[in-house]
Amino acid sequence: MRAAFSILGLVIVLAIVLLSAKKQMQAVAPSSGTGASAPIVNRATPAAVKAEVQSAMDMAASAASANEP
Repeated sequence: MRAAFSILGLVIVLAIVLLSAKKQMQAVAPSSGTGASAPIVNRATPAAVKAEVQSAMDMAASAASANEP
């Protein structure tokens, strides 16, 4: 009798966990009916990356020289 209640309790807890997981998965599922879409990837060219890094370095250098006494 005790074993039957233990198994029944485990089945109830498993059902609760599965229902909770189902609700969580529905909450994070994409809203469109087409399914999961591919992530948008920003593919920067090496020249663009170089220009951005150079700009950041120039800004950092000018800020450092402005802060010198």
